[in-house]
Amino acid sequence: MSRRRKRSRRAGRGASSTIALLLLLSGLVRLAEGVGPAVARGIVNADWARAEAEAAIPQVCDSDSDIRRTLQILKDRSAELDAREAELAQRTQTLRVAEEEIHLNLAALQKAEASLQATLALADGAAESDIDRLASVYQNMKPKEAAAVFEQMDATFAAGFLARMKPVAAAAILSGLSSEKAYAASVVLAGRNANVPTQ
Repeated sequence: MSRRRKRSRRAGRGASSTIALLLLLSGLVRLAEGVGPAVARGIVNADWARAEAEAAIPQVCDSDSDIRRTLQILKDRSAELDAREAELAQRTQTLRVAEEEIHLNLAALQKAEASLQATLALADGAAESDIDRLASVYQNMKPKEAAAVFEQMDATFAAGFLARMKPVAAAAILSGLSSEKAYAASVVLAGRNANVPTQ
């Protein structure tokens, strides 16, 4: 009874950690997807702009107007490259800030998970202690009185208590149960380790 509960709790904790990690990775992928295409577009646009600028620059500057025109094209191109560089720097900074936030959130999540596991371990220990104490109470009752209580219990629940008792006390209680209830509890007790590997 308690082993199954522990296994299901451990599985639940592992599942919640896995889900949190998947959500974190999903966020990083989405963030990267937003930046990647933008950077690619910037590179393609820069190539087109460079080709247009090179086509507009005269091959031979014969006059002052050609020189002025060439200088203006180069200034415009330089300003455009500066703007693109600033935009990429801003995007890089945004990505860096987002990455720092993700690391902080992950650290907080790990701390909360550790705290939750400690709390669950305390709760499990307290529950086990309570069940052991109650099993001891039933064991020390008169078998006839304990049997009357066990007769009202679910067979699985009753088997959990019987398994914690000394065999002599458990046998005395079982003998006081109806045949149906004693059989049901015995089947549960016998089946508790049925799935344990033998090799």
